[in-house]
Amino acid sequence: MKRLLAAIGLGFLIIVALAIIYLKVLRETAPTIVGSPTTEYVPQQSAPPLPPTDLAWPTYGFDAARDRAAARMKLRPPFRRIWTFHGHSLLEFPPVIGYGKVFITNFNGRLYALSAASGKTMWSYSSGRCGWASPALADGLVVETFIGSSECHAQTRDGQVAAFDAGTGQLRWLRTVGPTESSPLIVGATVYLGDWNGKVWALALHSGRMRWATQLSGAIKGSLATDGRRLFIGTYAGEMAALNKRGRVLWRSGGHGAFYSSPAVAYGRVFIGSLDSGVYAFGATTGHLLWSRPTGGYVYASPAISRHLVLIGSYSHRFYALGAATGLVRWSFTANGPISGSASAIDGLVYFSTFNRRTYALDVASGEYVATWRDGKYSPAVADPSHLYLVGLGRLYELAPR
Repeated sequence: MKRLLAAIGLGFLIIVALAIIYLKVLRETAPTIVGSPTTEYVPQQSAPPLPPTDLAWPTYGFDAARDRAAARMKLRPPFRRIWTFHGHSLLEFPPVIGYGKVFITNFNGRLYALSAASGKTMWSYSSGRCGWASPALADGLVVETFIGSSECHAQTRDGQVAAFDAGTGQLRWLRTVGPTESSPLIVGATVYLGDWNGKVWALALHSGRMRWATQLSGAIKGSLATDGRRLFIGTYAGEMAALNKRGRVLWRSGGHGAFYSSPAVAYGRVFIGSLDSGVYAFGATTGHLLWSRPTGGYVYASPAISRHLVLIGSYSHRFYALGAATGLVRWSFTANGPISGSASAIDGLVYFSTFNRRTYALDVASGEYVATWRDGKYSPAVADPSHLYLVGLGRLYELAPR
């Protein structure tokens, strides 16, 4: 009898434990909410202005809206390799391109300036911290963030923002902030970034002087984006926020898992992925949640926006094209492993990589497979008008059409 009661008790505890796990998973899984093309959607919005001619790909995500789309560049596979750069450690974030150079930071916190023509190192800078972000270019400067972490044997646990002369590598200014892996956003004469302390910083581009700092809830792991009037960022507390250019919070929307992804802004909306498996769309003006789509796995990736599609990968091994108006799945593609890094849309193709070291190129409109490369792990591709730059696990390849 005692054994029977013990078995019943054990069974009851198992049922309770499973129920708790189920409710926890349910609570941490994004809901399915279908959006409307008539609510806070601007389908005919004007295209973002092109970067200056000497800046082919000046920032993480291509432009200040972080839409990761360079439709006007005409580059399609098959490609031939021009040069290969060995990064001496992991290359997690993609380079930026301008002033005849390619600028990339490795995991161990060394920033390299490479000749775009030859791949030769023109100058480099060792930060003594980790490099978990892409730099940004403006007014002849390169601005980059660095984070103190034991993962690269750094002796500090803070963050730094540094500005360099793009031509010579001369350090122009250096500012200490909280631990940061936020790629700088440069708008006009101001640099914007976030840190793990939940603070959004605005610094003067040419001096590093603090213009303002605003405290949000939750660590900031991603990078800010803008629609020209407002700044957008998500936090690890699951809060999406909009600020004006003076640092005042305009709206907040909470309860959305945890945001590692950086937002992308298009069609009057803000799109972002979450660790609760969801991809979300918010009204840029109001902050209203307009749609939500679960993907079956963590969404660390940031979205690329092209042809009214939100292009994004998931840890579920699937890459999705979601309608920007409704969030409905237009097509999906099953890759060979989890997808963590952000995609890029270039000349009608979308490029993404998997944890199993494979980079794919798919047709944006249909999801049809076009090409693959046996390298890459995170965010794989940027471009200038004549070359594609493919980011491998520890190598950067300059490719040209055959």
